[in-house]
Amino acid sequence: MEDGVGKVLLTGVTGFVGGRLLPHLQGRAIQTRCLVRSPGRVAGRLQGPHVELAAGDLLDRGSLARALEGQDAAVYLVHSMGGRSVVHYMDYIERDMQAAENFMWAAERTGLRRIIYLGGLGEMGDNLAPHLASRQKVGEILQSGTVKTTVLRAANIIGAGGAPFEMLRYLVERLPVMLCPRWIDTPGEPIAVQNVVEYIAGCLTIPETAGGNFDIGGPDIITYRQLMLIYARVRGLKRLVFSVPVLTPYLSSFWINLMTPVPAGVVMPLVEGLKNKVVCRDHRIRELVPLRLITMQEAICEALAESSGGPGKLPSRQACFLH
Repeated sequence: MEDGVGKVLLTGVTGFVGGRLLPHLQGRAIQTRCLVRSPGRVAGRLQGPHVELAAGDLLDRGSLARALEGQDAAVYLVHSMGGRSVVHYMDYIERDMQAAENFMWAAERTGLRRIIYLGGLGEMGDNLAPHLASRQKVGEILQSGTVKTTVLRAANIIGAGGAPFEMLRYLVERLPVMLCPRWIDTPGEPIAVQNVVEYIAGCLTIPETAGGNFDIGGPDIITYRQLMLIYARVRGLKRLVFSVPVLTPYLSSFWINLMTPVPAGVVMPLVEGLKNKVVCRDHRIRELVPLRLITMQEAICEALAESSGGPGKLPSRQACFLH
């Protein structure tokens, strides 16, 4: 136990953020129970002196109650995105709502003390992308009960293997001249995945964050156009980026799907989200969980150095900072 953290149930452990959070928690000797559908399939990858596996499904309340029994806190990193097909990409919203309701039900019945949920930035309203609205609704469900739920709201999370980074990477590598929708000039506050992991772990150990809503972002507010040009600069590439008014999110998702390995059903909610201004309304979390914020140049460099496949020659970490 560290600073009263106690035992932690981790969902989404095989995902983009969860796969990085587990070794971070292990480095701090935090007892972690990983919720997975089939423990036998991942037992070889999820090992450690402070790790245990629990079979469970977020759509099965009974299995959730068994997994949460005896736990003090939980980290909720589940978000379905849109699957492979753009035709049924909205189906994930209903699943996410049901999963959150089931988790809240089980958490209350097992006496869970805290939940840390990673949601998305964006102001609720008629123009908010369904992808971002659903993430906020999940947070509301998790905060609707008696368990103290901390909601961390993030914009694009940049790191190797994450859909936002892979989409960015393939577009810039493959297209010397890019004709993009107007949303490339919408302000955002992307954050490095390493900082997201540090914020989650920090909230687990700092009681003052219990039950709060916090915006988390990187050190700079930038547009997607600027993000593409930062990537190009890190890689030493010359790229021209133009915006055109005729590309809708629907058409953009198919175009990006042709240029990248990211499925159209995942691209669609990502593209819809980029039309919304996603910046931090306040920075209270920086005082409660102080850490060094990673710039997008450094985040992209780290992601490239970590990647083992994909287009482009991978630079060393040192080379990234010479541009």
